[in-house]
Amino acid sequence: MIFGSVSSSLLSQRRSRPVREEAPAAFPVQKHELPLLKDQFTFYDIRQYGAKGDSATIETDAINKAIDAASAAGGGTVYFPAGDYLSFSIHLKSNITLYLDNGAFLIGANPETGQGRYDPPEPNAFDMYQDFGHSHWHNSLIWGENLENIAITGHGWIVGNGLTRSGRTTPGLGNKAIALKLCRNVILKDITILRGGHFCLLATGVDNMTIDNVKIDTNRDGFDIDCCRHVRMSNCSVNSPFDDAIVLKSSFGLGFARVTEDVTITNCSVSGFDIGTFLDGTYQRKNYDRVPDRGVVTGRIKFGTESNGGFRNITITNCTFEFCRGLALETVDGGILEDVNVTNVTMRDVMGAPFFLRLGARMRGPEGTPVGKMRRVNISNIVVYSANPDYASLIFGIPGYDIEDVKLNNILLVIKGGAPKEQAEIAVPEKENSYPDPQEFGKIPAYGFFIRHVRNIEMSDIEMKLENEDFRPPFILEDVKGATFTNVKAPHAGGVPSFILKNVTDFRTVQCGTVPDRKIDEAGLIKL
Repeated sequence: MIFGSVSSSLLSQRRSRPVREEAPAAFPVQKHELPLLKDQFTFYDIRQYGAKGDSATIETDAINKAIDAASAAGGGTVYFPAGDYLSFSIHLKSNITLYLDNGAFLIGANPETGQGRYDPPEPNAFDMYQDFGHSHWHNSLIWGENLENIAITGHGWIVGNGLTRSGRTTPGLGNKAIALKLCRNVILKDITILRGGHFCLLATGVDNMTIDNVKIDTNRDGFDIDCCRHVRMSNCSVNSPFDDAIVLKSSFGLGFARVTEDVTITNCSVSGFDIGTFLDGTYQRKNYDRVPDRGVVTGRIKFGTESNGGFRNITITNCTFEFCRGLALETVDGGILEDVNVTNVTMRDVMGAPFFLRLGARMRGPEGTPVGKMRRVNISNIVVYSANPDYASLIFGIPGYDIEDVKLNNILLVIKGGAPKEQAEIAVPEKENSYPDPQEFGKIPAYGFFIRHVRNIEMSDIEMKLENEDFRPPFILEDVKGATFTNVKAPHAGGVPSFILKNVTDFRTVQCGTVPDRKIDEAGLIKL
């Protein structure tokens, strides 16, 4: 079954459709039919290469034969008509489009049936520097390496029923729906992916990639964009309760550090509903307490955690988060994260920190790699509703390595609150070398923002509201050099300060409600 327990009625309706007549192996579309395109296109129908589409036959050979035929002719479109196509590893080639028509389901086959196996993970001398899943591409349902001019389009589905969600696989198992390495000129458009394995898409070293109107409902990561340049992602919806939805990385999987740069993410939504309930429209939250990733449903947009090559020139705009963790910008393996703009974002039912900016020193990379940098980050025009009271927004460098030049503007945060006085006394560990995630730091003694090891931060037009009385201060600053707060509104319980400053220099407040306008040159410990 494609859906398991969800959408059984939809599945039964689809199986009752009439049998499709066979199409010719290659049929031309003449110029008068597509006047703006080439004189003639050739489509390679996989049924004419032996595919049955009956949900029982293994179609791997037929699909790869159609791709080979198109490639031998210089390129073309490999056509999947309506049907259920079980397959193991499909080998993309240059100048090939896979077109999944409406009603076509490309289904990852289960190797336990004994009918076939996925390609084994290829050797990688550098796999000690990142998780196994980021180091191998061939153990996938669809993979391509050193290709150009490729596309996967259409309104059909890719269903990874036979893929494992584990990051590590043994020979014969597959754990990615689509894996691309060192490719250029790539388009993914209009397809739907259900249960995509460890990654629905692992794109490493891919240049000039467009991803548009792709819908994902999956059991691990959605999009992993690793060491890629010139990426345009738009109009995508990703539901991924067990891991990240859209994540940019810059691993050492290619054997050298390569920056992820010039990326735009726009008009996308991310969420953490139960698997399958996004695509069937029920949006259930019954299993949120059984997610394995540190006990909090995921589904967010994140940079990292693989971050050896760094990130620059990134824009995220017009996106929504629902029932998932918040925005995370991280560099912990030596890369430089710089020139990032995030604007026009709404978040509802945020299960972790709304904002998490982390410069750390996990240092998974070749020996001698220096600690990275994070600088020039602008976040503006954000609405956050019903944020988890255990986690504040965290902006954390490490001792001796400051995050630099951060601006947050026009932000409204509605926080559940309700923390007792005891939580305000918690000491937050540094954890310079640990995995970068807010949950690593435990409960936080501020309800709004905890800012530590930062140089030059500006916060303006910020308003926070509490749904329940909270006995923590809205702001804690530690080891901060240069901080300006303008028109900041943050309620606090009686006797609780608005700001706690520890080892802070060049601090200024302007029009911050009950906090008077002040300029503090140096503060060992001050409560305002």
